[in-house]
Amino acid sequence: MNSKLTLLAIIEILSALSMGVAILAATYLLLTYIGKKRYNINEKNQAFGIVMASILFSVGYMVSSVIHPLLSLFRILSAKDDDTLQLVVSFLGLGGVYIALAFVVALTVCWLGMVIYNFITPIDEIQELKDNNLAVALVVGSIIVTLSVMTHEGMELLIESFIPYPHQYPK
Repeated sequence: MNSKLTLLAIIEILSALSMGVAILAATYLLLTYIGKKRYNINEKNQAFGIVMASILFSVGYMVSSVIHPLLSLFRILSAKDDDTLQLVVSFLGLGGVYIALAFVVALTVCWLGMVIYNFITPIDEIQELKDNNLAVALVVGSIIVTLSVMTHEGMELLIESFIPYPHQYPK
């Protein structure tokens, strides 16, 4: 049994679970705050609930793109360091930074998708959500989910670009 690989699996499961819950809770709280304070939409509005569910899924899906770069990072760090505690601290520290970056980019993609779609259509989607228009909510939610699927690979590449790969070739 490879103890470092087992440690990686345990860290990955626990960090994905804890960070996933934290990110989704933060997203939910942010969306309910914005919905209530800025747009005066209450939590019983089904249309807003559909859009919120789409954003929650999209943020979770896009942040999950950090998993493969984090596995690469762990392998690089484990090759450099034999101290398990130092390895875990480095992994969690850099992983936290990567997850935070992915979270910000995911929220930005969702927000930009809504803003651009609202700009190019003749109707006011926000007003339609206030009016509990489920058809508009399904369309806006589908657009948000589609954008997250389309940008997922770019997010993974962005996070991977920050991994400190060792130089293999002379400059």
